[in-house]
Amino acid sequence: MKTIFLVDDSATILLSVSSILMKSGYAVEQARSGEEALRVFQSGKKMDLLITDLNMPGMNGIELIQKVRLLPGYKFMPILFLTTESQQSKRAEAKAAGASGWLVKPVTAEDLVATLKMVLR
Repeated sequence: MKTIFLVDDSATILLSVSSILMKSGYAVEQARSGEEALRVFQSGKKMDLLITDLNMPGMNGIELIQKVRLLPGYKFMPILFLTTESQQSKRAEAKAAGASGWLVKPVTAEDLVATLKMVLR
């Protein structure tokens, strides 16, 4: 079973997206901030994919991606943004930081699962 790490400062998003992921057969880990997520990655816990929000207090999603990409074992892990932002400049910045893809909130369960199947081959 693949483990997906979901990072968002919204309890509602964590609950709804986790539910979709678990119903689709994935194990889910969660963090409410970039700092909390980074500590989990630094602990060596194995994740197969990271889904992160962009706008969070403290460390934002781009900063999180930059730091995770420097850790051993996470250089090539798929990373998706799940955010309300849709600006092309933000997408370019995220891609440069190491993001694999971008989903705009609200995302349907079908779109989320289809995207995961593409990036988790």
